[in-house]
Amino acid sequence: MTRRVNRRALIVRCACVLAALGCAAAASGCSTLGVKPWQRGILARADMRPGGSAMDDFIDGHIYFAKEASSGGRSFAGGGCGCND
Repeated sequence: MTRRVNRRALIVRCACVLAALGCAAAASGCSTLGVKPWQRGILARADMRPGGSAMDDFIDGHIYFAKEASSGGRSFAGGGCGCND
């Protein structure tokens, strides 16, 4: 009986240690460091923005224009009817 109790206590202890390590790992992943002023110029370059392929930008622009044209999306003439007069 004592062997079973010791085994159960060992399992509980290991579970508690693993849970504590998991919480510590999750908490250490959070960071509050901001972008330094001298890094802003580097991060503002066009090649540093997310996405980036020309085809993806074209497709995204086409979808945006199709959805927003009726409300004057990109200051193009026309409306949702498809005419650009």
